[in-house]
Amino acid sequence: MISVHMVPVPRSTVVAYRDDGPLSRGMGALVAGQLPPLPPAIAGAFVTGILLLVGVGGTDGLAVFAPAVTLLLAGPGSSHPHDGRLDWLVPPILRMTEYVFVAAVCFGHDLHPVLIFALLGAMAFHHYDLVYRIRQRVYPPPWLATAGLGWDGRMLAVAVGVIIGQMTAMCVLLAVYLWCLFGWESLTCWLAAPRSGVDAAEMGTPD
Repeated sequence: MISVHMVPVPRSTVVAYRDDGPLSRGMGALVAGQLPPLPPAIAGAFVTGILLLVGVGGTDGLAVFAPAVTLLLAGPGSSHPHDGRLDWLVPPILRMTEYVFVAAVCFGHDLHPVLIFALLGAMAFHHYDLVYRIRQRVYPPPWLATAGLGWDGRMLAVAVGVIIGQMTAMCVLLAVYLWCLFGWESLTCWLAAPRSGVDAAEMGTPD
């Protein structure tokens, strides 16, 4: 029998949607929630876009610095309660930044489209699963965000692949790792979730 400890949904589900990795959460702990999350997230997305436009083709392209810049800008906001009127925009901005960076760098280095789709698919699967879990009040365990590297760690991993000149190998390893991790954890969690609890949560969720 599969047994999984069900973690309660945090008070602010917007923070849960961010999918921060250990680096981003560590930077958030330094400012203790004092930094508003939306402006830094917008700034990070803007800088990432500029760096991608400047050049993504060569291993010495400025785009490899985008993850570090985005982390420095958006990471400290991870500890904020995200209770502002527009703070719900932060998670989709982070998703857009991550997906655009990964897709642009991979296509810029002529990776096979199937590999790019597999890598982006693993990320999208995890984020869809996260959204559905929170709706059903079945929150993933805290270790999953660390093991999954977070948006920050995944962007940095791709950048490292560019720097060391092993983009294909890095993306293959990352895609296989993420699919195995997210697929296994999601399957075991949903198989262990009590059906009655899920039904009750669904009935209590407004349309």
